[in-house]
This record gives sequence, C-alpha cells and structure tokens, in this order.
Amino acid sequence: MAIEQTLSTRCCIAGGGPAGMMLGFLLARAGVDVIVLEKHADFFRDFRGDTIHPSTFQVMDELDLLEEFLQVPHQETQYLNAQFNDTLIHLGDFSHLKIAKPALGFMPQWDFLKFIMREATKYPTFKLKMGAEVRSLIKTKDRITGVVCQTPGGPINIQAALVVGCDGRDSLVRQLAGLNVIATGAPIDVLWFSLSKKISDPDKVLGYFAYGKLLVMIDRGEHWQCGYVIPKGGFDKIKSGSLNQFKSEIVQIAGFIHNRVDELKSWDDIKLLSVAIDHLEKWYTDGLLCIGDAAHAMSPVGGVGINLAIQDAVAAANLLYKPLMTGKPVPNVVLNRIQHRRSFPARVIQRMQVVIQKGLIKRRKSNVDRKPPLLMRLLNALPILRRIPAKLVGMGVRPEHVKTPQVIEG
Repeated sequence: MAIEQTLSTRCCIAGGGPAGMMLGFLLARAGVDVIVLEKHADFFRDFRGDTIHPSTFQVMDELDLLEEFLQVPHQETQYLNAQFNDTLIHLGDFSHLKIAKPALGFMPQWDFLKFIMREATKYPTFKLKMGAEVRSLIKTKDRITGVVCQTPGGPINIQAALVVGCDGRDSLVRQLAGLNVIATGAPIDVLWFSLSKKISDPDKVLGYFAYGKLLVMIDRGEHWQCGYVIPKGGFDKIKSGSLNQFKSEIVQIAGFIHNRVDELKSWDDIKLLSVAIDHLEKWYTDGLLCIGDAAHAMSPVGGVGINLAIQDAVAAANLLYKPLMTGKPVPNVVLNRIQHRRSFPARVIQRMQVVIQKGLIKRRKSNVDRKPPLLMRLLNALPILRRIPAKLVGMGVRPEHVKTPQVIEG
C-alpha cells in the first residue's frame, strides 16, 4: 500500500466515540498535539448509548461548559423509575447528589459528539479526520510508534508518541496490538427499535417488567428508543415466529404502545445488539493504550458504557498530558497507572451487570407474574435508600475530576 501522506503528532487516537473525542478534546485543551481518527464519515449511528449521567454533567461543569451543553436538545429526569406489572417502582433519586446538575439526561450520541467536536476544534492542537480507518500499527524496535490509516484520499502514515485505542468493543487496535481479551460472557442480547411518542404516554419510566420480560424505553423527545431484552442468541427463534407475534409480546409488557406497534413494518426495523462483557488483561503495551469499550466492553444494563468511557478519558488525560508534553515516549508506568485507576470501577460495574442479567433471564424463563424482587420493594418503601443506586449509577464507583489545564484559549 503506497503511503500518500505522512503526519506527526504527540497522540493519535483511534475512534471518535465518547472516549476518543473526550480524550482528544482534553489533551488539545491542555496544549497537546492530537489527531483523532474516526472510520465513519459522520457520527450518526442509531441505537447507540444516549444516557448522560450526572458524572458527565459534572465533567461539563468542571470544564465551564455546562450551560452551553444544556442548550443541546435533551431530556432529563431526577428519578429512576420502573413499572413492574401494575406497580410503579421508584429505584433511584438523583436529586440528592451534591453536584451542579443532579439529573440523568438523554441525548442522542451524535449530538453529544458534535458538541465535543465543536469545542475541541477551537484549539489549534486538535485535528479530527473523518472516514479514516486504522489498518495497521507502525512498530519501531518493538515499540508502537504510529498507525497507518485508510482515508478517502488514500493511506496516511501517522507517527505518534502514543496511540490510544478507543475503537469500541470490536477494537481492531487491541487486536493488532495482540492484547489479551478476557470474556466474562453475557446471557442476554437486546433488540432495538423505535416507536413514536404520544403526549399521553407515561413519562419518567425507563423500564417495564412483566411476565419475566423487560422492555426499556428511552425518551428521545419525539420518539421512544426501545430495547427488548432476550436470551443470548435468541433472535433467530423469535424471527421464526411472526412479526405480529413479536408485537403482541411487547404490547403485553407495555400496553400503551398497542396503537403504534404497526410502525414496525418488517424485521429490518428491529436491530440486534449482541451483548458482550469482556476486559483486557493488560490495557497497554509499549507506545499504546486502550480505554473505553476497547478496554472493557460493557452491557447496556444501566446505560453506563458511555459514561465509563468518558470517565476513562478524563483519568487518562489527567495522567497523560504532562508526559506527552515532554516530547519523549510515554513510560509504561504511566499507562499502568491509568489501568490501575480505571479497571476497578469497570470490573465492579461489570459484575453488577452480570448479576442483573442472570436475574432477568431467570425471571424470563419462569414467564409468570411475580411480586417485585425484595431489593425493588425496599427501594420503593424507603426513599432514603434510593440515594444509593442514584450515586452508584449516576456518579460511578470512582468519579473522575478534570485536572488538565486550559493552556491555550479556544
């Protein structure tokens, strides 16, 4: 492959998702030369994580961007509720969090990424290349020193002091680097689809439990983004039946959607998310680091993936900006500190997700009406207990705070 162009930067980030864009922004804001590579031509991907947790609002506040960020169209709630058969269950209360915006937000991920891009491009040290897909890693004396990426204009050789893999759960970067992936396994998959929203619809209810089944409904303003939890590998069995049978099944869970399920015209309107939970044994090698889903693929349970990725980016930027400014290779001891700091929160959340998922499948197999689980009943009966899941879900196990400076005015 003939190289059309060679570029040089301090940090080359593969992947323009939440982790990659936030890391690129924070490093550029601190004066570090950075190039972010996004293989797609735009950010528009439907059925991606849309939750903006309180921890992310807090990061925006620490960056003095919260007021502007809140101008981006989104929905908010201070309460985490679910419907269990005929009982409304109050699971979490974010209003007691001592932060600037104690709420859970819902914002299309492409709007979130476009906001970060707008802020990042104010800094001359930030470069974003869309339609640029990493094809190989460059090695010099057993150290990764850059990437070769394919762009619409031809291949580009990018030399970098550090390559950061932020290219998601199917990360090519971690594969090319030979990093060992440990799969935890996930007993569920999720079917994603959209349904129109009506003024009369219930609000502030995120999940509907009935007959051992779960339907998640995320408020997108004009429509609902719906996620139907099924056993791992069960989509083919569902498709072997009729589409009308599937529609009846979801109406049984959330009856108010009965007058719009015909918006699902074919199985093409229903997308399969194959859920994976895994983590890298080691997040780094000489000259390379992975963060976000590339380091620890998360289940959609709790919608925490995007926020863990952002927290990874904040922690990584805090520890990387000074070494990257020296002009020397980033020592592995620094990369190890990032893994040590962020692996614990990721593993705690993953273990919680596994427990919840197994519980969902166990209940689904029973396919009968039952009273809510004891934990749900306790949270519903004792309002003070709702602060615990709100803090755990909303802020995470180890919240990160922005410590990178703004050395260049945007």
